[in-house]
Amino acid sequence: MTAVLRGGRPGPVVLLRGDMDALPVTEETQLPYSSAIPGVMHACGHDLHTAMLAGAAQVLSARQAELPGSVIFMFQPGEEGYAGARQMIREGVLEAAGPRPVAAYGLHVTSNRLPCGVFSTRPGPMLAAADQITVTVHGRGGHASQPHLAADPIPAACEMVLALQTMVTRTFDVFDPVVITVGSLHAGTIDNVIGDKARFLATARSYSSRSRSALAEQVPRLIRDIASAHGLGVDVEYATEYPVTVNDAAEAAFAGETIAAAFGPDRGETAQFPITGAEDFSFVLEEVPGAFVFLGACPPDRDPLTAPTNHSALATFDDAALVQGTALYAELALRRLAQA
Repeated sequence: MTAVLRGGRPGPVVLLRGDMDALPVTEETQLPYSSAIPGVMHACGHDLHTAMLAGAAQVLSARQAELPGSVIFMFQPGEEGYAGARQMIREGVLEAAGPRPVAAYGLHVTSNRLPCGVFSTRPGPMLAAADQITVTVHGRGGHASQPHLAADPIPAACEMVLALQTMVTRTFDVFDPVVITVGSLHAGTIDNVIGDKARFLATARSYSSRSRSALAEQVPRLIRDIASAHGLGVDVEYATEYPVTVNDAAEAAFAGETIAAAFGPDRGETAQFPITGAEDFSFVLEEVPGAFVFLGACPPDRDPLTAPTNHSALATFDDAALVQGTALYAELALRRLAQA
């Protein structure tokens, strides 16, 4: 959903984005407002983002007459793996107010790492690119007591998993980091049967176009070579998903200045390093200069360093962050329109 607030005075356009989707997780927090639907949970705080953006729309609407420009409110579905931002761009969200935005801002709560009410951003790469690797090894089934009469896909699949980790440490520059994690591996049905296939899924994270291109070339080649060495067939797909989320240096600095001015200098940090999570707000930042900001929402009775992370079935978020996020959205729009 997209909404446009046209100010009472002429001026540029600023975009504010909040995503809204949940995750396929069964909530275990036991909170009175836990998800009532098994297998569906707001484990990444996107419900807070939607509430914050709606709150900012209300705050800014109350000051519509004095706004020197327009604000696009980008209520985005499908961030968790469906590239909803890319689809909204194709549908024209960046042109919703007429001229393209001069700046775009996204906000994301975190259930750990940051104390509630503390903001974090940085210039340059903020989050990693994320790609998906899908591998199916094709063998020939048989009796487990006679593996020489079958073609077992499991040892080959296991070798592939380990070889991917070795490739990361021996092929890529430690100062241009890459992460490959195999999150799903399935093969066989019982102990005394050799199955005819093994399948695994992995995610690849990177921070530069050079490393991302190298991954897309080297991962399939490595997988095929190992399958060939075992005399097995293999299907491998390397699917590019989200690009690196890159904050514009000037807009990241502006966001930091806005946080210090609105909340105090102790309420914001410049992150030393990017994180290996990924975001489809990256598609917006490929089109428009802007900044992505994290907001701590760790409950006061938990230690941010040990609290369950986003995407955990135990992740909880302090509703006190709603006020902070709403205020930052509104302040970014007000101050950026006034600056242009």
